[in-house]
Amino acid sequence: MRNKYNFIVIVMLGIAALACSFQSPIAVPAPQVGAPGSSSELLPSANIKHNEGGPVIITGEVTYTYPFFTAGVAQPIVILEDQAGFVDRDRNFVIPSESQVLGQITSDFHSSPFTYSLALPIEPAGSLRDVDQDGEQDTGVMVFAVAYWTNTWGDPFLERRDQGGGGWSTAYASTQVSDDRDNYREIYGGKLVVYAPDAEQGFPSGFGDDGRLFTDDDLLVQLPQGWTVVDLDTNPFTFDRSREPDIDLLEPESLALDDFSGMRYAEAFDAMLEKFRTEYAFTEYKNIDWDAKVATFRPRFEEAQSARDAQAYALALRDFLWSIPDTHVAMDISLLYGLYQTETEGGLGMGIRELDDGRVIVVYIMDGGPAGQAGIKFGAEITQYNGRPIGEAIDAVVPWTSPFSNNERRRLEQLRYLLRSPIGTSVEVTYQNPGGSPESARLTSISETQSLDATSLQAGTTGIELPVEYTILDSGIGYAGIYSFFDNEVLTIQLWERMIQAMNKNVVDRLILDLRQNGGGSGWLANQMAAYFFDEELELGNTAHYDDSTGQFYLDPEDSSFFIPPREDLRYYGDVVVLVGPACASACEFFAYNMTLQERAQIAGQYPTAGAGGSVEDFLMPEYITVRMTIGRAVDADGNIHIEGTGVVPTIRIPVTEDNIIAEYRDGADAVLDAAIDALR
Repeated sequence: MRNKYNFIVIVMLGIAALACSFQSPIAVPAPQVGAPGSSSELLPSANIKHNEGGPVIITGEVTYTYPFFTAGVAQPIVILEDQAGFVDRDRNFVIPSESQVLGQITSDFHSSPFTYSLALPIEPAGSLRDVDQDGEQDTGVMVFAVAYWTNTWGDPFLERRDQGGGGWSTAYASTQVSDDRDNYREIYGGKLVVYAPDAEQGFPSGFGDDGRLFTDDDLLVQLPQGWTVVDLDTNPFTFDRSREPDIDLLEPESLALDDFSGMRYAEAFDAMLEKFRTEYAFTEYKNIDWDAKVATFRPRFEEAQSARDAQAYALALRDFLWSIPDTHVAMDISLLYGLYQTETEGGLGMGIRELDDGRVIVVYIMDGGPAGQAGIKFGAEITQYNGRPIGEAIDAVVPWTSPFSNNERRRLEQLRYLLRSPIGTSVEVTYQNPGGSPESARLTSISETQSLDATSLQAGTTGIELPVEYTILDSGIGYAGIYSFFDNEVLTIQLWERMIQAMNKNVVDRLILDLRQNGGGSGWLANQMAAYFFDEELELGNTAHYDDSTGQFYLDPEDSSFFIPPREDLRYYGDVVVLVGPACASACEFFAYNMTLQERAQIAGQYPTAGAGGSVEDFLMPEYITVRMTIGRAVDADGNIHIEGTGVVPTIRIPVTEDNIIAEYRDGADAVLDAAIDALR
């Protein structure tokens, strides 16, 4: 997880946190306040706390509650981060490698809090900035924060892609940064580490009337030569010259895990509802009436609370979440797992699919199962289920994999769960075998999961695939399966670049990228992997988040995501077809969408992607149930919602016909892959 949050999956968030408590300085001469614009010779000296000659080594803790903090991280690092970008208010400032001082993580990174240690160089190589606002060009100072980052691309230092495109840290740094619209990305608290090359440089002693740092109304003091820690949470600032200061890195309020687990059920519902009402990204887009949901669901939470019935509460929570048409909305169903097993462990030994013409046919028959014993054959058409036309019966199913952002994914899951029931359930099925006449049979469900697995969107995978696997097909066309953007990020990029190099080395000028079973992950990683197919820094889009200072969703134009292409020998210039399906969700969909820019690739599939077009946040409810919701509203470069609900629609649409489906389940054929090969020929 990197310090600059641009995603889905994985997510881009700003910081708004409470100011830290502080300690009054020890007895030293009282500070003299300098007027803005004073020359350095007339500035009062900084009021120094613990004058031990300046810091030599910095230690501290990093506490995190953000659930995705360690996800995909292979090389976590703590660095002394050059703040010239903030001083200049340059969001595209790339921290030079020569100014990056790397620290050591000194405890288990996967256990919060973890600790770090950072040794300061005698003379750093940071960016000098004149910050005294006196109208004259002075040598200036080097301004740093201590910050946590992840290193994914290349050498030990952070390159531009590692830095999320550039700028300054907005999370897990020694500084506190605002996400309020009127003060967006301004540092308002925490600590800076400053190096003055001589004793003649001015530095602010406070934020001034405008509440901003390094602006014309700053009151100024003169720093001693060498290193000084500046505490921004005191007024005036405290200047610390301790030899071994302790500086903790701060988790932003907007990333900290909201915890309603200590509340009573109804109270927690109210807190959750308010969170959805304000922060859910697609209320208007999906025409959600939160007041109506209160009327429908709050009584169930009250009843569960009165009865002290944890399962009734979990069911009420489940049904509330299922009523929101968004694939990203989810909960931990551990408390309901027994009910899930009871309701779904029974099957008929039969799997079905729906064709484009509306017919429903049998695509799986288990040896010795109820359907097979009753005479139902592979390829049979199902016309009625328990006395209802098959279409109506499917429509009525609410799958345990709910909710869904688009109808295509919902329909496929309804087909699977129609045939699930408690063991021993009796149903009547009307069917017509190939070449036969209509018949009816009464079937009783047995304990079996084979039929459910056979029609899963993840059928054919083992769960242990590498994030990128590749080969060259017999046709000479390259093939790469991209299974995740949520795996070890360093491994993912290493495999990705090895694939690109292998294709280029072997002069493979046609490539198929299979994303059909990729559930998403880091949006930034997905974007930058797509950049290997482009030569320029195209704008990709942006993400809006709720701003509690205005009560509106805010989208800052400077937060737009861009391709950052790799060096030229790692770019691929051949023809590309991307395979998609309804299991391709979230970051996977952004990769697929990116490949449509400049018509770089064709998109092949029988169905669109899942339509999960936002970034997510988890929070805790009573009984320690984790709930996930969509808080980031992703848009394209023109500001349009482009993924949520619709997904990425194939440009090569492979029909769902009887011939295609029978060949897939009987012979192992792959009509989508075949269509991609034909297109590349």
